Amino acid sequence: MAVDYLVIVVYLAGMLAMGWWGMRRARSKSEFLVAGRRLGPAMYSGTMAAIVLGGASTIGGVGLGYQYGLSGAWMVFTIGLGLLALSVFFSARIARLKVYTVSEMLDVRYGGGRAGVISGVVMWAYTLMLAVTSTIAYATIFDVLFDINRTLAIVLGGSIVVAYSTLGGMWSITLTDMVQFVVKTIGVLLLLLPIAVVKAGGFAAMKAELPTGYFDPLGIGGETIFTYVLIYTFGMLIGQDIWQRVFTARSDRTAKWGGTVAGTYCLAYALAGAVIGTAAKVLYPKLGSADDAFATIVKEELPVGVRGLVLAAALAAVMSTSSGALIACATVANNDIWSRLRGLAKAPSDDHDEVRGNRAFILLMGIAVIGTAIAIDDVVQALTVAYNLLVGGLLVPILGGLVWRRGTVYGALASVVVGGLAVIVLMATHGILANEPVYYGLLASLAAYLAVSLATPATDAAVLAAWRERLAGRSPELASEPVTAPQ
Repeated sequence: MAVDYLVIVVYLAGMLAMGWWGMRRARSKSEFLVAGRRLGPAMYSGTMAAIVLGGASTIGGVGLGYQYGLSGAWMVFTIGLGLLALSVFFSARIARLKVYTVSEMLDVRYGGGRAGVISGVVMWAYTLMLAVTSTIAYATIFDVLFDINRTLAIVLGGSIVVAYSTLGGMWSITLTDMVQFVVKTIGVLLLLLPIAVVKAGGFAAMKAELPTGYFDPLGIGGETIFTYVLIYTFGMLIGQDIWQRVFTARSDRTAKWGGTVAGTYCLAYALAGAVIGTAAKVLYPKLGSADDAFATIVKEELPVGVRGLVLAAALAAVMSTSSGALIACATVANNDIWSRLRGLAKAPSDDHDEVRGNRAFILLMGIAVIGTAIAIDDVVQALTVAYNLLVGGLLVPILGGLVWRRGTVYGALASVVVGGLAVIVLMATHGILANEPVYYGLLASLAAYLAVSLATPATDAAVLAAWRERLAGRSPELASEPVTAPQ
């Protein structure tokens, strides 16, 4: 194991070094939060794929393959479909907006900050829980590596991510994510996948050993697939962590085609995870938990050195999602909530002060994430709450604002409040893991948006004109003061 330890230590040291290097480049708000909006296609594709394919996609994807066979790919597959839809249909317009947060987009589209404040709170809760669930995954990886207790593992892994994210912001995260993308590709696709299939005796032996349902592409169930689409595909369309990466693109063309490449990569990654899990089922048919499949096959089947690289790949998957969610959480907390509460929506005159302020928020949110991760036991329920609120409360006003001119600020507010409350009530009555909260919450949000928008005066023409100018890329970067409709 000494060689494996060395691989991991070198990898972690490299992440911290890149954080220090990124600090030298992040000298303005734009550089710190969105990498100066100048990532080219290769960097953009790699970092986008890195953030959406986290610990749930890697460890959880293998676990679903272990439990359901090839149809276990559907969770990660729907993530890829969401990224493809975002890239093809919306990313160019999003990139041209030149904003920093989803809530700022709502301000620009609807006029004023009323919709933005409430959406900011919902988005903050989502990004916080996403960062927490990613951070909890360190416990699994470090338990395999060093056999250390859960709390110490979370503190160790979380502190490294907080350190490099705080130092260089999005530049540090971009650099580390690109390395993490390469490590994941080598570790999971090029090493673990073929080794697992060979160790299981090849596809013919796998089909002979397992029930035919393991090779049914719809074996996981139609209702489960539909729920994955609602939560993950739609979640990809509106999450601050994803939009903030779109904002880093050099051009709308980069956002569209670079994201398309990343989405296609996700589809391949989904199938790889399911195949690895299926192979693990052949090799270890009686594991206590499906989520142990990844750690077990890595620990028992891989040679020294390769094992360290594949574990580094798992660590890379967790870190990329964790750091992306952390900077998104801090950006929303500072720009959408704290600044508004203090009445500082207007851009400060000293851009360097904004860098220090955002750096401080990453540190504060990082400490909060680590503390919450230590306190929470049920990762699945926490993540389900986050995605239910995100989709049930924010999907309709965000996409409605992009595609429907008649949508109004009052419709957006009603949509967020009604959809969010419906999700909360239904989770309380039907259970957090039930499908009804997201189904009916989304329908309630849509009904409220349509009804209230049609019943209230149309958005002021000046607001819509400013919105069209920004969508066309003819307006300067947001100074944080949107056009406000006459009262």
